[in-house]
Amino acid sequence: MLLYWTHNLKPYIFKLPEFLPLIGGFQIRYYALAYVLGFLVFNYWIKYLIKTKQLKMTTDQFESFFMTLMLGLIVGARIGYCLFYNFLYYFHNPIEILMTWHGGMSFHGGLIGCLIFGYFFTRKHKISYLYLAGFTMTIAPVGLFFGRVGNFINGELWGRTTDIPWGVIFSDGGNIPRHPSQLYEALLEGIVLFGIMILLHRKKVSGAIKTGTFLIGYGSIRIFIEFFRQPDKQLGFIFFNWVTMGQILSIFMVIIGLILIFYKNKQKTT
Repeated sequence: MLLYWTHNLKPYIFKLPEFLPLIGGFQIRYYALAYVLGFLVFNYWIKYLIKTKQLKMTTDQFESFFMTLMLGLIVGARIGYCLFYNFLYYFHNPIEILMTWHGGMSFHGGLIGCLIFGYFFTRKHKISYLYLAGFTMTIAPVGLFFGRVGNFINGELWGRTTDIPWGVIFSDGGNIPRHPSQLYEALLEGIVLFGIMILLHRKKVSGAIKTGTFLIGYGSIRIFIEFFRQPDKQLGFIFFNWVTMGQILSIFMVIIGLILIFYKNKQKTT
């Protein structure tokens, strides 16, 4: 009989004692640290590109871009979750939208937020949208890696039941082993996709190709991983008892990525 590992990791790095007035119970959580690490890596990456003259952008423009993307990611991730994954609940409880500490962030929403905010930034500063998006997408998998590891530490977004030797028993998932789908995503969306993006960066391909590749890569990986990941309980399966919301949103990513690459290749041949 296999002895599966029971997830017993605490979601916080430390927390203040409950008896302290006003701030009792305040926590510094690993998932928040994941966001911080992602932003720090992005900050270093863009500054490196500017310093080595690979990216034509001033320091002032970068600072504005950095703040713009942070805002777009956080706002988009929250609104995306509310719209895509629990619309009726937040429609009837709109004040809950602001209560981010209760959980609920969507990658697809965060991506849409970054794309929208980034578009207005490039228009204001007269920078090519896809040119800048390509550099940004190159480093994005690193943030995804940190985020998925944070999901695993939190014991959330766990996978479907399994009997594989590396199955994990999550406290909120019943006393049954499940796929550690968060780690599958950390490996594929994070490490593997980052390797592909860095390879394209070194080959100096266009921003359109890099952006399209990221969208296709992430979308395809997410569609695959969703077969191992437990659907959100408030949604379940959307179609045919196997299609999830994550897959539907990722299909659109793949389609947009293919259009970008097709459009770029068509430009070369005309």
